[in-house]
Amino acid sequence: MATTGYQTAKTQPMVKRDGRMFSTSEDAAMLKQIQATHSPDGLEVDVKPLLTVIDEILKRATPPDITGVINLACRCSSGADAHSTTMAILNLVSSQKWEAKLVTSLAAFAVNHGEFWLIAQLYATNPLAKAIALLKQLPDILVHSHSLKSRFDAITNLIKAILDVTKCVVEFNELPSQYISDETPPMSAAIALIPTAAYWTIRSMVACASQITSLLGMSYEHMTATAEAWELSSLAHKVRNIHGHLMAQLALCHQHIGEPFELLEVYERKHDDYFRMLVRLFQTPHLDNLKILKVLINSKDDPLPLVDGNTKTRVGIEVLSRKIVLLLISDLDLSPEELIILSHIYQEERQRTDTHYEVVWIPVVERSMPWNEGTKLKFEQLQSSMPWYTVHGPLAIEPAVTKYIKEVWHFQKKMLLVVLDPRGKVTCRNAYHMIWIWRNMAYPFATAKEVELWKEETWRLELLVDGIDPNILDWISQGKFICLYGGEDIEWIRRFTTLAKSVAQTAGISLEMVYVGRSSSREKVRKIVETIMREQLSHTWPDLISIWYFWARLESMLHSKMQHGKMAENDLLMQEIMTMLSFDGNDGGGWALISRGTTELGRSKGDTVERSFREFPVWEEESKEIGFLPALVDHLHKLHTPEHCSRLILPGISGGIPETVVCAECGRPMEKFFMYRCCTD
Repeated sequence: MATTGYQTAKTQPMVKRDGRMFSTSEDAAMLKQIQATHSPDGLEVDVKPLLTVIDEILKRATPPDITGVINLACRCSSGADAHSTTMAILNLVSSQKWEAKLVTSLAAFAVNHGEFWLIAQLYATNPLAKAIALLKQLPDILVHSHSLKSRFDAITNLIKAILDVTKCVVEFNELPSQYISDETPPMSAAIALIPTAAYWTIRSMVACASQITSLLGMSYEHMTATAEAWELSSLAHKVRNIHGHLMAQLALCHQHIGEPFELLEVYERKHDDYFRMLVRLFQTPHLDNLKILKVLINSKDDPLPLVDGNTKTRVGIEVLSRKIVLLLISDLDLSPEELIILSHIYQEERQRTDTHYEVVWIPVVERSMPWNEGTKLKFEQLQSSMPWYTVHGPLAIEPAVTKYIKEVWHFQKKMLLVVLDPRGKVTCRNAYHMIWIWRNMAYPFATAKEVELWKEETWRLELLVDGIDPNILDWISQGKFICLYGGEDIEWIRRFTTLAKSVAQTAGISLEMVYVGRSSSREKVRKIVETIMREQLSHTWPDLISIWYFWARLESMLHSKMQHGKMAENDLLMQEIMTMLSFDGNDGGGWALISRGTTELGRSKGDTVERSFREFPVWEEESKEIGFLPALVDHLHKLHTPEHCSRLILPGISGGIPETVVCAECGRPMEKFFMYRCCTD
């Protein structure tokens, strides 16, 4: 009995020339012959990655403007028995499932087809391609390519039909077996159709290959014959008809499962299972890191899931075997500054012999986000700028992996650097701050190493400027006084730098001054830097990335301390870090930090330090007795008043903001406010 215009599985015929299915006893015998070649060994193979590559090859191998050379090295010669060749191919892939037979056969076809279209694209500019074309006796095809357009169009149309049927058969295999069995009527009907589909699809590949090969050595009159184009068009009509029947059965299968709502529930259950499997994997010891990495970034068993940032070529996951791996997790809104600084750190590591690790970018892209040309271009631009390994495409990341990254590793918006040791164990959930502070000195980037580095650290100028300005390190070794100052009030900057130089001259000290700007207001800071350089007010960092990095490192110091439970009331370093950050949050007002050597430091807000310098005659004698910097610090303390208003702006960070933050100046708990900012400066 017919349903929705299609016959049931038991009476489903094979497609004949007029578009009907096989119905004669001869055709039934052919179907039996096809099924006799099918002897699967039960091996499950994920053919989707291979099908993606095939699709890319065939899409690029059939451009709309046919002006090149085309040929296919097919083992069946022109005029060979297409049926016998098709059966030989089916026997060759007898141990595979039907979808694997199609994809394997199509891969072989795509390789040869793609090779010769590559010659076509390179013929005019590449001597090697031209020489190969001549050896394959292709000049006549090149000369008469426009006359062959109808035949090439027929081939293109048939290839599209071949791809459509192959993808449809693969989709049947991906249906959840626990919700629709092979015996369920819509599925059983599809299973009855698939051998027919496989036969005609492979036979169409043979026809395409034979038609192109038959052009070799033909005269122009034979080339322009239309019979061959008609034969290909007839096959395309047949294969499209089969595709229509398969799509109808696929729709019935989805209806049986309960598309779209019930199927969505099935997929969500599958993702939950994957998530729980991830949790178990990270709780289990392993001999190496490959199992963990495959689950994270190669769940589809793609043989080449990564792109090497150095060579820009696809590589296998084995390049990461038994190495320390930093998983760079971010969305597509990575800042240029972050990329530049991390690239410098990574390139420095390549020059060292005592450290070796790899970085892999895992982009987190919401599935609800449209994957259009703009998004794709944004991803490709970021990928091309990275010198480390990257995932080939963000859509290869399983939704369950994204869920794990967010719920377990607390990824929100800011970049994470999750560290895996050579066995795949997480040794630090976020080494971002550690690396920003100590760069490669933090190797191997384990949490224990971060604790060790803080134990050895003191509040000193080197901590503030390490990796930013080598001149300052030279001045420290020379015993010079060094003043770092910031803010965005250019009038205060003019007054302060002039006054500081005058006091230094009077006191007989060598003073170097460096403007370090602000963490925000980049355009204002850029103009101030230009003014300082033009008027020669002091040293500055003309590279705004250095200014950004200075403040980013201070923020990282704060977050790193917070991660280890440190607060300002019981940690001197924390107090100084918060004081510096409060200077930056002080409405753009000036501030200054003055140092000599590695441990002598004094700092204050702009108006206070300016007043201290104006009152230098008051403490000049003391500076001669105990030293310039101790005398300055004493005078700053004398000018300090209980009245103050300090602001500390903490950018949103993974893991949240602490409930209580005390004022670095007076030790009282600070009031907490929320601020939302959109800043394009």
